[in-house]
Amino acid sequence: MLEIINLKASINKRDILNGLNLKINPGEVHAIMGPNGSGKSTLANILSGKNGYKITGDLKYKGESLKDIPVEQRAQKGIFLAFQYPLEIPGVNTNNFLKTSLNTIRKARGEKEIDTLAFLKLVKEKANELGIDEKILSRQLNVGFSGGEKKKNEILQMKILDPNLIILDETDSGLDIDALKTIADGVNSSRSKDKSFLVITHYQRLLDYIKPDFVHVLSSGKIIKSGSSELAVELEKKGYKKIN
Repeated sequence: MLEIINLKASINKRDILNGLNLKINPGEVHAIMGPNGSGKSTLANILSGKNGYKITGDLKYKGESLKDIPVEQRAQKGIFLAFQYPLEIPGVNTNNFLKTSLNTIRKARGEKEIDTLAFLKLVKEKANELGIDEKILSRQLNVGFSGGEKKKNEILQMKILDPNLIILDETDSGLDIDALKTIADGVNSSRSKDKSFLVITHYQRLLDYIKPDFVHVLSSGKIIKSGSSELAVELEKKGYKKIN
């Protein structure tokens, strides 16, 4: 699904990633943990196609290099990023945003656009699964939403757009335990043999609910250790400084 080969990245002449290698197969859930400044969010930004970074090495998605593929085309190909801090977009209705996004992806795949009735049925079903009040879907995108509502809305987008590679950039930050469980349930219900997840987090608590197949420790822009979900427990007990 995803192969990262000797990825180096810098911005404003500051090196952030320093030879990162990672392979994620279809159906796998990988977690990346690491201290502040280790390059976790930079990795998420680069995978989604954010501009501004000087990059060497390669990123391959389903065997195809992503280096020259812009953000919108990555999304159309099935790459999804749930933001750490979802943006508020005044004037944009949430339902209209979701429907337009879905139809843009369907059109890129050569599929027929979904009509309004079918979309409303779909969004109602997915919103109910996440315990989202349908009233907020008629509001402006993320405007006035609580932190939990914004994160749930990100997972709702994921479930509606049905991507193949899902990147969660510290989705657990700022969530209370109930919202955390809801987010985790939304992710777990989407796991399948043709989807892969990259879960970026500071803390082990999210991984109590989303059980990863592999955990990687990122430090100074490189993966310095990999292991099973037990590695996350070890990190929680010992901290990052004692991991080598």
